[in-house]
Amino acid sequence: MAVIIKEVKDTDKSLKKAFVKFPIELYKDNPYYVPSLILDELDTLDTKKNPAFDFCEMQLFLAYRDNKIVGRIAAIINKNANKTWDKQEARFSFVDFIDDNEVVDALFDAAHKWAKAKGMFSIIGPMGFTDLDPEGLLIKGFDKVSTMATKYSYPYYETQIERLGYTKDADWKEFIIPVPSEVPERHQRIANIVANRFGLKVLKFEGYSQVKPYVSKLFQCLNEAYKPLYGFSPLTQRQIDHYVKMYVPLLRWDIVQIIIKEETDEVVGFGIGIPSLSAALQKSRGKLFPFGWFHLLKALRNKGNPTLDLMLMGVAPEYQGKGVNALIFSNFIPAAYKSGFKYAESNPELEMNNKMVSLWDGFDAENHKIRRAYRKHL
Repeated sequence: MAVIIKEVKDTDKSLKKAFVKFPIELYKDNPYYVPSLILDELDTLDTKKNPAFDFCEMQLFLAYRDNKIVGRIAAIINKNANKTWDKQEARFSFVDFIDDNEVVDALFDAAHKWAKAKGMFSIIGPMGFTDLDPEGLLIKGFDKVSTMATKYSYPYYETQIERLGYTKDADWKEFIIPVPSEVPERHQRIANIVANRFGLKVLKFEGYSQVKPYVSKLFQCLNEAYKPLYGFSPLTQRQIDHYVKMYVPLLRWDIVQIIIKEETDEVVGFGIGIPSLSAALQKSRGKLFPFGWFHLLKALRNKGNPTLDLMLMGVAPEYQGKGVNALIFSNFIPAAYKSGFKYAESNPELEMNNKMVSLWDGFDAENHKIRRAYRKHL
């Protein structure tokens, strides 16, 4: 049967739900795939709920064969990123498909035609709306369980995308780090020196009311720290409010570290982790009800959960390379160890971001996954 491509209209709720649920069926027998929460995915693709649509355009496509969904892809244009980087490029995202040339050709052809009709000269991906969305195609670590913030993909995705003429544009590395029982002496020494030299202080929290005065300052620091990174565009206030609403309920305050300059109260660094939700999301199959919430709550409370996800880390540009990272770790490590975590897993870190990759020097860290963004001229 021929492959039929359907455009998913923003008002078609049933098709949009089918778009979101397709990978859950595609990976139903894969032990390493971690589904996103269906409700969160639907909100991300909702033009009224996701603030990224203030400056993004999107078109979703589904591929059918014999009335059965066999693939999906989203084409996105981030106007702010294009302005920031002086580009005319689209992004592909939410891409999943069976291993079939005809299906892959039809999906990407639809995305390419849409992008070209919008005046784009090239397309990159997998990339989301913003830098806080999942990005990069898995090319190493197919036998490792994904984190909540990343997407798993079968090995044949890489082969199929490269068959279409896409070439490497950037790689991200991910690390698994055993949590030591105490802060390495070298890191503690550097942390003490840095705190005294620059007048820095580590803030500790017991609830959101305490961290609330620093939220805007933290994201201002994030925008400056991430500014030179691949494909980044600064988060708007509406996006910041959106991410706070989405992620604050998941936080464990003992593993949130914010570094301030005492004299000015400005945020100069931060480290935010959450207990791994991978196993809980696998058990829930992307659903909160009827029992998905129970698995997630149990994981968040660290009931037998050995892994900590390092969601966000950053240091203000003027303090990078000066040891502020050691100050973050000097408090992060004891808190993680005391809470019973045995491993910490990093989120993707750009391979050319040497300052970030070098964080794990002195730890027994393993680069267990690699992700890749591809580019193709249209």
